Amino acid sequence: MLLLWLLLLLLLLVPLLAILWQQRSRGARPCWLISLQHRVAWGMLGWAAAWQQWRLDRSTLNVGQSQQQALMWCLKKAQGSCCLPREDTDMRTFRNHLPLTQTSHTQEQESEETLPSPASPQYHGDASLQATLLGLITLNKAYPEALAPGSTACVTPTSPWPCSVPWLGHALGRVSPDGAKDPRTLLLEALISPGLRVLEARTAVELLDVFVGLEADGEELAEAIAAGILGTLLPKRAAELKEALEQGPRGLARRLWPKLQVVVTLDSGGQAEAVAALRVLWCQGLAFFSPAYAASGGVVALNLWPERPQGSYLLPPGVPFIELLPIKEGTQEEAASTLLLTDAQREKEYELVLTNHTSLTRCRLGDVVQVVGTYNQCPVVRFTCRLGQTLNVRGEVTDETVFSVALAQAVGQWPGAKLLDHVCVESRVLDSCEGSAPHYEVFVELRGLRNLSEENRDKLDNCLQEASAQYRSLRFRGSVGPAKVHLVRPGSFRVLREALAAFSSSSCRPPEMPRVIRLRHLAQLLQKRVIS
Repeated sequence: MLLLWLLLLLLLLVPLLAILWQQRSRGARPCWLISLQHRVAWGMLGWAAAWQQWRLDRSTLNVGQSQQQALMWCLKKAQGSCCLPREDTDMRTFRNHLPLTQTSHTQEQESEETLPSPASPQYHGDASLQATLLGLITLNKAYPEALAPGSTACVTPTSPWPCSVPWLGHALGRVSPDGAKDPRTLLLEALISPGLRVLEARTAVELLDVFVGLEADGEELAEAIAAGILGTLLPKRAAELKEALEQGPRGLARRLWPKLQVVVTLDSGGQAEAVAALRVLWCQGLAFFSPAYAASGGVVALNLWPERPQGSYLLPPGVPFIELLPIKEGTQEEAASTLLLTDAQREKEYELVLTNHTSLTRCRLGDVVQVVGTYNQCPVVRFTCRLGQTLNVRGEVTDETVFSVALAQAVGQWPGAKLLDHVCVESRVLDSCEGSAPHYEVFVELRGLRNLSEENRDKLDNCLQEASAQYRSLRFRGSVGPAKVHLVRPGSFRVLREALAAFSSSSCRPPEMPRVIRLRHLAQLLQKRVIS
């Protein structure tokens, strides 16, 4: 412990020495000072991560006890407001006095009223800190040279690491200046650093926006680099940028940064499509890693396995207190009662229920997980879908997974097309079913295809009928009309995300990308950008 405090004191003194040196030399920090900061930061990180790993192993080996302690903590916090009996702290009392509620994104209201979020705007608690510290150690083990000084760049104002640690920048060796918040500056800093090994962005959809913007503004960025907008004339690097962009999007990241190994983003709802597009095009051949899964209640699961491509996450015991609501097989209906982590069964699906330290409400997140393994006594899960992202125009239930699979199959039959993003709108939202049967309105952004033929549009409806017997039956009877596909201009979904961020109560929480839009003004925003 004394050594840890000495390391902390040294790390606090190193930046002061750097400032004094810069004032004396009026130049960049010397290499020995950068190396010292990095070594001290990693020393602290190693100690802190070892402590968190010990705590995690201890809690996951005694899941029942850990969750009971978390339950008692929640009940204690709720004593004043909920009038809970002090002598009774069992699960039954907890359920009776704290009924289930739903988050706003699982049950969107036409009136645009939103339910209170179960979390504060910032990430707090053990899960966030553990995800950050253990994620860094895990990443460094998988890619030993990835976090060397000057090898990491974050191209979005917010980092993918859930917990903000003051000395984290030194451990990561980021090339971006401290406190930089302008996205253009962050991108320029990354572009002038050819030795990057790690590329960071808060979420995959935001990284997708960065690469789309890079292609659109590449000439301007190259000129800015050549002109020395960041203080140094770099005509050679500007020429390399132009050459890399001229070869197209496929493999662009590797051409810009030949040593790049891994992309780090924070996983949350609706990111899989963006990850798929990045893998196929700009980030071809690179590994992807998410330190955690974040929902509206904060960090709910940890990723300790960067080598697993499908995203396996550990549900930790403790606060926030996690319950599992069983999903009935073959439906999206829930069971009558929740389960604790120790009751989870392999291959079964559950909706997550979260109680954190701020709201003291048992909040149904709408995120559905499937148990794929165990870590000690805790379930390891993969996220499958979100209950709020279903389509229903005639009593059918077309969930997010079914529709996404059908759309991917259809796009695969469109010559040269790569899917970047999509959303669906039920026809009643846009009043587009007058004189016709209710149907799905589908807005897509593509790469490699500028116009959709009627034949290609019909392929989506055919794939939907193959994927859903219920949908096929309704189409056969004429109760549901064929899905209508609209191609929107590039950048349309970035505009949609900006509108969603303005509508959201918190800009600090990563935005979940909706696949079903129920608010007319958001649907009309895309409708105005249709090009085919």
